[in-house]
Amino acid sequence: MNRNSMAAAVAAILGALALCPPASAADPSADAPSLDRGYHLLYSLHFPEAQQEFERWQQGHPQDPMGPVSEAAGLLFSEFNRLGVLESQFYVKDSSFDSRPKLQPDPAIKARFDADLSRAEDLSRALLAKDANQKDALFVMALCSGLRADYAAMVEKRNLASLGYIKQGQQYADKLIALDPNYFDAYLALGMSKYIIGSQTAPVRWLLRLGGYAGDKHEGVHDLQLTAEHGHYLAPFARLLLAIAYLRDKDKPGARALLAGLQHDFPDNPLFGKEINRLDSSYP
Repeated sequence: MNRNSMAAAVAAILGALALCPPASAADPSADAPSLDRGYHLLYSLHFPEAQQEFERWQQGHPQDPMGPVSEAAGLLFSEFNRLGVLESQFYVKDSSFDSRPKLQPDPAIKARFDADLSRAEDLSRALLAKDANQKDALFVMALCSGLRADYAAMVEKRNLASLGYIKQGQQYADKLIALDPNYFDAYLALGMSKYIIGSQTAPVRWLLRLGGYAGDKHEGVHDLQLTAEHGHYLAPFARLLLAIAYLRDKDKPGARALLAGLQHDFPDNPLFGKEINRLDSSYP
C-alpha cells in the first residue's frame, strides 16, 4: 500500500474545512449566543471570537455535545491556520503534500482539543444510552471522528489511523441516515469515506476492502453534493470539498465556479480569492 498516495488523498478531502462557514450563518446579528454565529466567526478566521461564542453557548446548553465539539473544531482549524496548512497546493498534488514542511503542533492546543472531543463524546454517549437513536448525538459522534481524522492526517501524518477514524465516522453516519435520510450533513462523512477509498488504485482498494473499508469515488461525489445542496452546518464545507475533488479530476471550471460562489457568499474570508488566483495561475 502506498502510504504517501493515501495520505494525499486523505488530505485532499480533510484539509480545508477552515475555508467554509455554515450555510445558515451568512448574517448573524442576534445578541444571544449562537452556534451559527460561532461557526461564521470561525470560518471567517476570527478564531478567538469564535471560541468566545462557543463558550457562551455552552453556558446555556451544558449537556449538549454540539458545544464542546464546536470548540474542538475551532481549536483544530486555528491550529491549521497557524501551521499554514490551509493551502490547496498541499491537497491537489501528491508531490506537494509529500514535500510539505514538518509541522510543529502546539501541545497545549492538542490537549484542549482532545479534552473537548472527549467531553463531546461523553455527552453523546450519555444521550445514546437513553435513546440509541438520538440523531444529534450520532451526528456529533461522526463529527468527532472526522476531527480526529483531520488531526491524525494533517498534523501527525498518521494516515492509516486517520482512515480508522473515518471508518468510525462512517458507521455513525450510516446509522443516522438510516434513521433520517434527510439529515443531510451526515452525508458528508459518507462522501468523504467513499471518495478517499474510491480514489485509490485497484490493488489498494482491494487491500482496504479486506480491512473492512469500501468506497466508490462517484458515489462519494454524489453524497458530497447532497450535503452541498441541502446541508446546514456543513453545506459550504461540502462545496469546497467538491471543488478539491474537481481539481483532482482536472475540472478547473467546476472547481473555480464553486470557489467563486464561496467567495461571493463569504467575502470576509481572504483565502477564497487566494485559492482562485492560484487556480488561475497554476491549473491551465
